Amino acid sequence: MLIVGLTGSIGMGKSTAAARFREHGIAVFDADAEVHRLYAGPIAVEIEQVFPGVTEGGVVNRAKLSQQLLGNPDRFKNLESIVHPRIRESERRFVQEEHARGAPIAVLEVPLLFEAGGFEKVDVIIVVSASSEVRRARVLPRPGMTETKFETIVHRQLSEAEKKKRADFVVDTNGTVANCNSQIDLIVGKLRERQGQAYDHYWRD
Repeated sequence: MLIVGLTGSIGMGKSTAAARFREHGIAVFDADAEVHRLYAGPIAVEIEQVFPGVTEGGVVNRAKLSQQLLGNPDRFKNLESIVHPRIRESERRFVQEEHARGAPIAVLEVPLLFEAGGFEKVDVIIVVSASSEVRRARVLPRPGMTETKFETIVHRQLSEAEKKKRADFVVDTNGTVANCNSQIDLIVGKLRERQGQAYDHYWRD
């Protein structure tokens, strides 16, 4: 099985690219969606212990958590120490389940693929990319988003130039969804010709 890492900073178009992979019948693990699920209960108590006052009814209030993090960015490490191990567990289950059902390709959609070290455990890296102007137009209108929050998120991540340098494929999402889809279609054709090694090295046990 070929394991693909799909990544890119906020507002780059990862979800659009992931949707196209799913249309090809390729399963995608969505790390952001998994974080939402974990915040809704499984790790809420742990987060409340480290960030008092950020939960309501046993669920993490993301706005309150963001406020604490923006006031002290160094505390991202405390949050990551809780979240990242659980994400890795979920990734492993996903990969092993896809392998067990005989899937030829599986995609891990992970915003912090490089920053969290996940790039070492995939066969292929795809980076989605868009201009700063396009990203801001996509992200700033989102509920609860501010200029400060946006900049904090961007500055915590590897530079765009470095991500592109490390990528096997770069998808330009500045244009239409149809244009993005056509790029993914071409990539999928190339991926189907490749053999993966990452599963045996990192995910089998």
